[in-house]
Amino acid sequence: MTPILHALEQEKSKLSQMERRLAERILSSPGEIVHMGITELAVQCGISAATITRFCKVFHFKGFPDFKVKLAAEIAHGDAIPPEGGSTYQDIMAGNPLPVIVEAMQANHLASIRDTTALLDIRKLEQTVDLLCGARRVDLYGMATSSIVAQDFYQKLIRIGVNCTAFADSHMQITSASSLAEGDVAFAISYSGETPETIDALVCAKNSGASTISLTSYGSSSLASLSGISLFSSSLEQGMRRGDMASRIAQLHIIDILFTGMVSKRFGEYIPKLEQSYRNVRQFRHKRGGTE
Repeated sequence: MTPILHALEQEKSKLSQMERRLAERILSSPGEIVHMGITELAVQCGISAATITRFCKVFHFKGFPDFKVKLAAEIAHGDAIPPEGGSTYQDIMAGNPLPVIVEAMQANHLASIRDTTALLDIRKLEQTVDLLCGARRVDLYGMATSSIVAQDFYQKLIRIGVNCTAFADSHMQITSASSLAEGDVAFAISYSGETPETIDALVCAKNSGASTISLTSYGSSSLASLSGISLFSSSLEQGMRRGDMASRIAQLHIIDILFTGMVSKRFGEYIPKLEQSYRNVRQFRHKRGGTE
């Protein structure tokens, strides 16, 4: 199942009766939907064209044409991957030998990156890079596993001289968000998009006048709906035994894209800072090592 279809299946129970009817029609024959016009689909489902447009926007598409293009791309990509190519996520099993575990982890991580890449909106990525490059200050919010992703981005940003913070403590996130203003950016990370502490921090930052960005799994969520720009990673990883492994890789994939985009955009400004931080760390690390 592709990321889009998976999101429809996951969110189906939360939809209205008419939207649920549309979701079930799409899930039953996705290959047919990409060749339909909006009027034809509306008649088949017994709903209005406006309902279909609203439905597409709930799932973060510009409209039905955009939905069809993205769904067709996912279907075509999925058909090109043989079953043995690791297109599905594998859970932790009792007694697995290490060679099997190595292959399973590789398959999970590759699938996570591939599925996340298929969901990327280049326009939103460009807007995010522009905001981060021009920000007076950047706040990064994330709890538990998402805080590790926030810390990774923090360590990248300070190396190029971006004024940023990444608190794992929820009280400090609120305290920091309270001091933001117009020209600042709040970047919130939550796989579920429903982490209360992260939502509170983003709401506080938004009320303070900061621009807001979220990174969540694909689908509708409170955090995505609250943010000015919503970015998505693959939502296919499930099961508590996986330990958020593939989802973390998917989030880091997006962080790496954003960081590389920033450095590329302001190459002349950021590369000297990146090289200087590398030289300084190397110098003082070697100096300490020589005295011990």
